[in-house]
Amino acid sequence: MNTTQLRKLGVPENCITPAIQAIQLVAKAGRMKGTGLRQQIREIVEQPELHTGDADFGAFAQSLITDKEFIVHDPITYQTWGTDIDPGAHAQMRQACTVPVAVGAALMPDAHIGYGLPIGGVLACDNAVIPYAVGVDIACRMKLSILDLPAETLKTKSQQYEHALEKGTAFGVGSAHEKPQDHAVMDEDWSVTKVTREYRDKAWKQLGSSGSGNHFVEFGVLTLDQRDEDLGLDAGEYVSLLSHSGSRGTGAAVCSVYSSIAQARLPSRYTELGRLGWLGLDTEAGQEYWAAMNLMGEYAAANHAVIHRLVSKLVGAKVLAGVENHHNFAWKEIHNGREVIVHRKGATPAGAGVLGVIPGSMASPAFVVRGKGNEASLLSASHGAGRCMSRTKARDTYNWKSVKNDLAAKGVKVLSAGADEVPYVYKDIFSVMQAQTDLVDTIARFDPKIVKMSDDGQSED
Repeated sequence: MNTTQLRKLGVPENCITPAIQAIQLVAKAGRMKGTGLRQQIREIVEQPELHTGDADFGAFAQSLITDKEFIVHDPITYQTWGTDIDPGAHAQMRQACTVPVAVGAALMPDAHIGYGLPIGGVLACDNAVIPYAVGVDIACRMKLSILDLPAETLKTKSQQYEHALEKGTAFGVGSAHEKPQDHAVMDEDWSVTKVTREYRDKAWKQLGSSGSGNHFVEFGVLTLDQRDEDLGLDAGEYVSLLSHSGSRGTGAAVCSVYSSIAQARLPSRYTELGRLGWLGLDTEAGQEYWAAMNLMGEYAAANHAVIHRLVSKLVGAKVLAGVENHHNFAWKEIHNGREVIVHRKGATPAGAGVLGVIPGSMASPAFVVRGKGNEASLLSASHGAGRCMSRTKARDTYNWKSVKNDLAAKGVKVLSAGADEVPYVYKDIFSVMQAQTDLVDTIARFDPKIVKMSDDGQSED
């Protein structure tokens, strides 16, 4: 039976190969031929779900089901906040809108090119998760702790603050504390997937560390113009501790393993989607990734908890209040009356009343915000200012020592960092905030004063 005959029997183009493979299998065994074979093919085309368990034709039947599930459709549309966005980020967003399981999308004002989904991209999918739309650093987050110390002590006791940052966490690829830290997250079930089980020891070793890339831990002054009941604080200035990091090497491994599976399973007509490969949540791989992703969410939160515990103790402070929000994650949410999986790649939840922190750079403020619950953005806002220059170009353009001296003259002491993270590689945070006034309200401002980052110039492991 040739391809022309198969097409006449109703076999779709994408299913010709598995059909031929099945025919060759039964022909070689002498189990079926001629009219009986044609009738079998016709019955499978009409009701493939009845034949998925067939030893000879199961793969062919499954290919027919897959082909029916993902009929080519018009791309969904997305709304954009902000205007200073790289055309490449828009190109990535347009491609993401062609994913057959995509049902909603939005692009935040800090958007720039990423892998698969752009940084600042929000994508809602029907019963499916895209590992690279979550990201490599799963559940990366911001954590702000407001401390019971007078703001002036950042100047009068600066050495104590610097010591706390130097000893309270660790930076750089593969970094870890000399003594493994304790946290209840390590008592969770790390055997939910093979990769989390194998990486548990590494995760424990790296617990309480900050990694590299754009991750930081810094002290600064939080200015609250009026009393806020959610924070339980009166207007005033407060010493605060702000950190940004995620799930370290273990999160990266989870992304790598399950994105590879998703890409390998892409139907042939969608191979060009590459890193936008998805896993159905009704599949074993999809369930495994979902369990691993949520474990990485708990682990990333634990990382910050340990950092803030150690650093605040070293500086002799108690925590008065705090705000924590994460990005690089997928959430089950209800939008337009249906449950969908909302991916926020470098975007943060901004549901009505939800608190978050949106940082600028080491030389510009971060803002504590309260979400407005704008459905058009899928209840999302930016996760920061967003890069406007690549790391390679930044290292070729700026001299770190010169930038460091300039920052010191402006009242910001940087204990360590790389030229790829100088303030000029980021968009203007004030413009970014202005572009999303319909997404969040600003309730406080944090100005960095003592900053520590990785100085190895490498991206997160």
